[in-house]
Amino acid sequence: MLKKRWVLKDEAHEDVVEKLSTTLKINRTLARLLAQRGIVSYAEARDFFRPSMDNLHDPFLMKDMGLAVERIEQALERNERILVYGDYDVDGTTAVALVYDFLKEFHQNLDYYIPDRYKEGYGISYQSIDYAKETGVGLIISLDCGIKAHKQIQYARDKGIDFIVVDHHRPGDEPLPAVAVVDPKQHDCPYPFKELSGCGLGFKLAQAFYQKRRLPFENLEPFLDLVVVSIAADVVPIVGENRILAYFGMKRLNFHPRPGLESILFYSNVFRKGQADDVSAFTREIGINDLMFLIGPKINAAGRIEEGKKAVDLLVCKQMGDTHTLTININDNNTERRSLDTDITRQAMERIANTPELKNSKSTVLFDPTWHKGVIGIVASRLIEAYYRPTIIFTESNGLVTGSARSVKDFDVYDAVDACSDLLEHFGGHKYAAGLSLRPENLEAFKKRFAQVVEESITDEMLIPQIEVHAEIGLSSIAGKFFRVLRQFAPFGPGNPNPVFVSRHCTVQGHGRVVGNKHLKFKVSQIAMGPGELPAIAFQQGHHLKKLQSARYFDLAYQIEENEWNGQVSLQLNVKDIKFTD
Repeated sequence: MLKKRWVLKDEAHEDVVEKLSTTLKINRTLARLLAQRGIVSYAEARDFFRPSMDNLHDPFLMKDMGLAVERIEQALERNERILVYGDYDVDGTTAVALVYDFLKEFHQNLDYYIPDRYKEGYGISYQSIDYAKETGVGLIISLDCGIKAHKQIQYARDKGIDFIVVDHHRPGDEPLPAVAVVDPKQHDCPYPFKELSGCGLGFKLAQAFYQKRRLPFENLEPFLDLVVVSIAADVVPIVGENRILAYFGMKRLNFHPRPGLESILFYSNVFRKGQADDVSAFTREIGINDLMFLIGPKINAAGRIEEGKKAVDLLVCKQMGDTHTLTININDNNTERRSLDTDITRQAMERIANTPELKNSKSTVLFDPTWHKGVIGIVASRLIEAYYRPTIIFTESNGLVTGSARSVKDFDVYDAVDACSDLLEHFGGHKYAAGLSLRPENLEAFKKRFAQVVEESITDEMLIPQIEVHAEIGLSSIAGKFFRVLRQFAPFGPGNPNPVFVSRHCTVQGHGRVVGNKHLKFKVSQIAMGPGELPAIAFQQGHHLKKLQSARYFDLAYQIEENEWNGQVSLQLNVKDIKFTD
């Protein structure tokens, strides 16, 4: 297991902490957590704890939003055929489902399209434009992709098809020949919030359309469950507008989810309480982790194994009775995905372990033409868990070498890939994840260049996994009002992390045990706590059992969570790391 460094988050100004503690009537630790998030006044704290849809920005502040809505209105007036187009991942498929659903209320001459990962690849494909032409499409709305598809959009334009690009990825330097380009990351876009997901931008498009027609905003609320799934799966910061959308999206998902999402939860053994009516909650509260580990992977699996269009088919279903066959199929896709992921990760780990040059490198770049394209991004993430360094996994697809890149904290893998762009056919992505393709003859040159770029720009500190610690507290302070306030910080995610606390001089009560072959379960107390004890679970840390049983004292880094078992809810420490002090 990799050793981790604990880094205490920058301390907030004590006068700010004191002011928040006094005005909000909360303890100083909770006030410090707010200050760490940039919340320094009562008004900001009110907006944080009580998000309001009234605080969403005017969608028409976004560059080209007016042009986009005007072109959609024109298509509706002419009864023009519209194709809603999106990427095959969670963000793309939820965005397509949202925009297709909202347009369907006003327009029937409508279709949606998800490219085949293996035949067409990422982004706008020429094949899709040919399909659009054959089916009489006059307008394509692309979501979560298209921001660099200059040639494809020109190809469509030459065929008499207009494009509206709605994307949240970094734009290229060349202006697109589209009717409208809605992307807050454009350098001249004045929109105040830049971190919306692709589906979030689809929601803003719908909001603008409704606003133009003076329709009730409440009619948009059924789309919020899709938005929060995309926010969780695409790992965008849960701050600003994303926090508002995620907050109300979680409420929607818990009490009135669309049938497709409810069906995924049903087949994950999460059921409705008692009656199966639309306003009954589930047997337990659905949280962001459920979206990341239950819902997201299954939606993704459709595009990884078979075709992403089936995920949209499920998400736009209106009746639970229509969802079962689609959900079972997606579950089967996910089972196959897990098997492929496990097998390829094992092969990759063996290759690194048996190659000293790879083992000692500051980056990982692996290629195997037999590896399944649908899981190479997951495998890259798995390797980072083991070796913690920028990683790219390549396979072969349609005559090109295609890869998925993942990164470590503070290292911009997109910039590193960009530094090799003259060797690439296509690339795109974010700071921590990118996709790329190149000709086979350029692979060796790319490997050398990428390794050199990483070597020259990454620091030794970046290569050590970091646990950001938000506060040091005593175990006795956790229960009661402290946790009741802390749970109101949710939904958690980037920009609003679930706080990590440190408690020192802890002791184990009893002997502890390993559960599920690799997880450590024990009860912990602290000298300052008195006779009390708290249950703790340390995932993937079963190897610590003997040391835990023999240690006099140890320090814990952990998050606080609720654990539900047999209808009983109790507090539990989710242990991120253990440091033995003796």
